[in-house]
Amino acid sequence: MQKLIVIGNGMAGMRAVEEILKRDANQFKITVFGAEPYGNYNRIMLSPVLSGEKTFEEIMINTPEWYAENDITLHVNAEVTEIDRENKIVKSANGIEESYDKLLIATGSEPFIIPVPGKDLDGVISFRDMNDIAAMEDAISKYENAVVIGGGLLGLEAAYGLQRRGMKATVIHLMDTLMERQLDPSAGALLKNELEGRGISVLTEANTKEIVGKDGRVTELHLADGRVIPADIVVMAVGIRPNVALAQASGLEVERGIVVNDQLLTSDEHIYSVGECVQHQGNVYGLVAPLYEMGKVLADHITGSDNAYQGSVTSTKLKVSGVDVFSAGDFSGGDDCEDVVLRDAARGIYKRVVLKDNKIQGAVLYGDTADGAWYFQMLKDEQDISDIRDLLIFGQAFASGGGASQDPIEAVAALPMDAEICGCNGVCKGDIVNAVNDKGLTTLDEVKAHTKASASCGTCAGLVENVLKATLGDAYSEVTVKPMCGCTEHTHDEVRAAIVEQELKTIPDVYQALEWKTPNGCSSCRPAMNYYLLCAWPGEYQDDTQSRFINERAHANIQKDGTYSVVPRMWGGLTNPKELRAIADAAEKFNVKTVKVTGGQRIDLFGIKKEDLPEIWADLNAAGMVSGHAYGKSLRTVKTCVGKEWCRFGTQMSMDLGVKLEKMAWGSYMPHKFKMAVSGCPRNCAEATIKDFGVICVDSGYQLSVAGNGGIHVRANDDLCLVKTEEEVLEYAGAYIQLYREEARYLERTAPWIERVGLEYVKSIVVDDEARRKELYARFTHSQSFWQDDPWAKAVNEEEAGAEFKPLAVMTAQAAE
Repeated sequence: MQKLIVIGNGMAGMRAVEEILKRDANQFKITVFGAEPYGNYNRIMLSPVLSGEKTFEEIMINTPEWYAENDITLHVNAEVTEIDRENKIVKSANGIEESYDKLLIATGSEPFIIPVPGKDLDGVISFRDMNDIAAMEDAISKYENAVVIGGGLLGLEAAYGLQRRGMKATVIHLMDTLMERQLDPSAGALLKNELEGRGISVLTEANTKEIVGKDGRVTELHLADGRVIPADIVVMAVGIRPNVALAQASGLEVERGIVVNDQLLTSDEHIYSVGECVQHQGNVYGLVAPLYEMGKVLADHITGSDNAYQGSVTSTKLKVSGVDVFSAGDFSGGDDCEDVVLRDAARGIYKRVVLKDNKIQGAVLYGDTADGAWYFQMLKDEQDISDIRDLLIFGQAFASGGGASQDPIEAVAALPMDAEICGCNGVCKGDIVNAVNDKGLTTLDEVKAHTKASASCGTCAGLVENVLKATLGDAYSEVTVKPMCGCTEHTHDEVRAAIVEQELKTIPDVYQALEWKTPNGCSSCRPAMNYYLLCAWPGEYQDDTQSRFINERAHANIQKDGTYSVVPRMWGGLTNPKELRAIADAAEKFNVKTVKVTGGQRIDLFGIKKEDLPEIWADLNAAGMVSGHAYGKSLRTVKTCVGKEWCRFGTQMSMDLGVKLEKMAWGSYMPHKFKMAVSGCPRNCAEATIKDFGVICVDSGYQLSVAGNGGIHVRANDDLCLVKTEEEVLEYAGAYIQLYREEARYLERTAPWIERVGLEYVKSIVVDDEARRKELYARFTHSQSFWQDDPWAKAVNEEEAGAEFKPLAVMTAQAAE
C-alpha cells in the first residue's frame, strides 16, 4: 500500500481524499496534517456560525471518528514547515516527520491584510477561521462598534453576523458598488439599501487611511477624506491570496499560485495540489465548486483513471438570510454584448442577463434567484438562446412555454446530468441521481448524507428534493415530516427557521414570505405561528390573542358545562392561611361547585361563570395570588416534597428550591404544558421522575432528569446530569427549557421531542457545552423579562383586555329603534 500525505485539513484536500476513498479505499495509507486543532469543517459556513444561525458542530464535515473509521492518521495543530522532496519526507513545526509516496498540497489561501498604520493593533482581525470567529465572539460580548473593511461577499456576511449579534456594524468599501465583482451598479444599490434597512451602515468610495488605538487596542478608523469611524473591532475582509510559502520553499513552480497541470500535478511528478493555493492555466479560484471539481480529477488520476481538469465557470450566492443575490459569468457587457433587464422596484427584484452572439455571458439576479441554476447551466453549456430570447428574462417557467404553472419536477427532469444543483458542495444532478439509484435513497436527508447536496446553506433543498422526486417517479413517497397544516407546504421546522432567518415579525409577514395558501390561516397553524413568533422575538412581537385557544384567551379552563375552573398559583406547592382564606371566601362568593386539590399541589375552583372570572381573579389577586397558568402551553407546576426542612430523610431544601424554580420559570410560554418537580431524597415523594424536568436531591447535590410524562403513555425521565448547587439547577433548567422552547414543534411535549432529537443531542448542548448552556439560559431570562406579568391582573385592570369576559348586551327591537 502506498503512502499518501495530505498537507491541509481543509475543504479542498479532504474532498479529494473522500473522492479517492470512493474509488479505491485500499490503495493508500493516508496521513493528514492540519494546522488547526479541529477535524474538517465547512469554512464557507463560518458566516452562519458568526450570525448564530448554525453551530460549529453543524458545519463539521468530517469528525475525528470519520478519520478513524477510514484508517486515516490525522495530525492536528501540526503545521508542515518543510518538504524534503529528495527523500520524500514532510516535517511539521511540532516535530512530526512522515515519509510519502505521493504528496497532496492543499494549503488553501490566507487573508490579505491592508498595510495601513494600526493593522497590528489588538482587535484588528481577518475572517478566515474559527480563531477569527472566537475573536469576534469575544468582541460581541464586550464592545459595541464593529467596522468591516471590504464590501465583498465575506465582508458583508461578517457585517451581517456582527450586527445580528448586537454590534453596530459599519462596512467600509473602497469601490462605489458593493460586491462589484459579482454585482452591477443597479443590483449593488439594491443590496446597499437592503443592508442599510437592516441597520448596517455602508460607506462606499471610502478609503481607509489609518487604524487608531489606545493602550494597544483599536478604537477608531480614519478615512482618507477625514471621516472618523468608532471601532472596537476591525475585520479585514478585502480578499485572499494563495498560501504558497511552503511550496515556494520546497522549490516547486509557483506564480500567483502553485502551478499545476490538467491532472493537478505540480512541477514534481510525485506532488499534487488542489484548492485555493493552485494556479491552473493562469487562473486561481476562491470559491468552493472549483475546488471540488479539482478533487475529482485528482482522485481519478491518482487511482489510475484518465481525467483532465479544464477550469471552472463559477457562480456566487450571498449567505445573508433573506437577501437573495446570485451572479454568474461575465456581466461587464460591452459594445458587442446585449443587456436584457427586468426591474420590479415594488417587489425589490432586479434581473439582468448579458448576451453575446445569442449566448449567455453573465447573469445578475437580485430578489428572485430561483432561476439562477437555469441561467448558469445555459451559460456553461454555451446554449444558443435565440428561440427563447423574448421570454428569457422571465425565467425558465415562461421561457419553456409552460407558463407560471410549469411543473417544477418536469423542469428539473429536463436539466442535464452535469447541471449544478448544490453550489456549496459542488454536487451536480448526476451525482444525486446516481446516489438515489445505486444506494436506494428515498428521502432528502438520505440524499444529503450520501452526496452532501443541501448540507451547507440549504438554499438548494427544494431543488434537491425535486431531483429526488424526478428520479424516483411513482416510487417517491412524501417525507415523514408533514406540513404544518393544509394552509402551507412548509413544515413546522421550516417555518421556525424562516421566521428567524428572514426576520419575520408578524403573522401576515409569515404568510407573505412563505406564500400561505389561505388568507388568514386556520386554527391549527395560527396558534403555532403565534408561539413561534413570540419565542423568536421576545419584547418585539405583539402577541395575537385571537390566535390562542379559548383557555388561553380566557386564562381559565373551560369545562364541559361551559363554566370555567380557576387555579391560583401556589409557589412550589406552598400556601398560607391568608391564601386559604381568600380561596375559601372566593369559593363561597362565587358559588364554586367543587374545590379540588390537583396532582400538582394546587387548588382548583370549578364552576365559575365566564363573566365572573375578572371578579374572582381580583379577589385572589388582592390576597397576593396570581394565575397558575393551568390553562396554558406554559409552566404549570413545580411539585415538591417537604425535603430537608421537615423530613428526616431529606437531603436538601426541596421546597425552597421548588419555589425558586417556579419563580424563575412562571409565565414562560412553551410548545406544550411543562411540569417540574423537586424531591428531597431518592424516595422521590414529589414524583420528579415523570416530569418534564425533575430534580432528585442527593447527598452530593442534585440529580437532574428530563422528558418524563405521566399522561396516557407514561414515560420515565432520562438522566441528564448531576450538579452540585442550586444555582446550577436553575441554570440547567432554564437552558433546557429554552432549548425545548426554541426547537420543539408546537404541541410537542418534551417526551416525544427528546425521543425525536435524542437525549445525547440535548446533553451535548445543555451539559457538555457550557457556552451554549449559558447562552440559552441568558435568552430564557431575557424572554422572561417580558412575560412574567400576571394575565389575571391585566384582564382585571385593563378595560380592553377585560372586554373578552363581558356578556353581549341583549338588544330589543325597541332599543334598536
